Amino acid sequence: MTSLSAPSKPVPPPSRGFPVEEFEARTAAAQDLMSAAGMDALLLTTEPEVRYFTGFQTLFWLSPTRPWFVVVPSSGKPVAVIPSIGESLMGTTWIDDVRVWSSPNPSDDGVSLLVETIAELVDAGGTVGVPMGPETHIRMPANDFEIVRERLEQQRSMAFLDATNIVSGLRMVKSENEIAKIAHVCGIVSGAFENIGSLLSVGDTEQEAFAKFRIDILQRGADDVPYLVGSTGPGGFDDIIKSPTERIIGEGDLLLFDTGSVYDGYFSDFDRNYAFGSADDAAKRAYDVVWRSTEAGLAAVRPGATTSDLWAAMMAVLEEGGSLGNNVGRMGHGLGMQVTEWPSNTQSDNTVLQEGMVLTLEPGLSWAPGKMMVHEENLVVRADGPQMLSRRAAPELPIL
Repeated sequence: MTSLSAPSKPVPPPSRGFPVEEFEARTAAAQDLMSAAGMDALLLTTEPEVRYFTGFQTLFWLSPTRPWFVVVPSSGKPVAVIPSIGESLMGTTWIDDVRVWSSPNPSDDGVSLLVETIAELVDAGGTVGVPMGPETHIRMPANDFEIVRERLEQQRSMAFLDATNIVSGLRMVKSENEIAKIAHVCGIVSGAFENIGSLLSVGDTEQEAFAKFRIDILQRGADDVPYLVGSTGPGGFDDIIKSPTERIIGEGDLLLFDTGSVYDGYFSDFDRNYAFGSADDAAKRAYDVVWRSTEAGLAAVRPGATTSDLWAAMMAVLEEGGSLGNNVGRMGHGLGMQVTEWPSNTQSDNTVLQEGMVLTLEPGLSWAPGKMMVHEENLVVRADGPQMLSRRAAPELPIL
């Protein structure tokens, strides 16, 4: 299997943010898709959607108190309808129509202002697109959304349509600026994984090991490590998403770290497996099977192939290797502003790969009762195959 390798030497970090031209292109592409779908506006309410079209980036989204809205009209720039606490920061973006209200105001938390804005931007009898499908949600009180919809339906004869395909279709294919940010954080995390042997040792608790690894990633230049899960266990483990405990790492333990780290709002997401002191032949064989499964997935990556093709290529190796099963539900996914995005590498997803899609490959198997092995890599789809963003895992189980 041939793939383009990510650079092993440190490279200068990409510039933060995006030029205005990128937001203009995103908006124009959305408006073309809206026109084809018969939509007169998009109503966006979640952090990644708002950030994608405006560049508005803040950790204040962690507070569930206030709703935030952006309306993309059929032509022209998006309009922000936001709590007044965000007016100054939104004013630093390319958006120049920023409408605010004093929030929190449970009796009318932006509802009237949002209705007025949509009524101004969309003719009576028009349609409003809202992402309603898989991997979306509406980030406002359900009662308030129903009020908005009822008022616009009753007063303006508007209809609400599902805009999931528009938003997901745009975000699945990354620009070179987006890819550069993902590649940079993948390089940071790859370096941290390669330094594990000098960082961790037998006698560390899981909490100490997780803390050391997180600190190393941050010191190498990541902005944050919001997702770090994994496990340790004697000869293996059966849980790959748990938080660390006070368990002391011993000789013969296996370790999995799986991290989603961030640079300028874009994620890496891949894992690595290690053994402390020694590993039995069964663990080494499981590692080899999953490593070769990943190779098969990489070999299948090309424009025009589907996510289900990737799943089939990886599953064939797992089954030939004697897997006891894979109940994770998928073997990889999209990656970008969220640690998991569309599409999913499943038997039935069938999303057609396009150049510029950033994906994870994540085959896993149960190789003995109570023991799992999962590998994950990050890549971008190119015309001539996959370009690795994570530096490829060692072909044999590393022994620390």
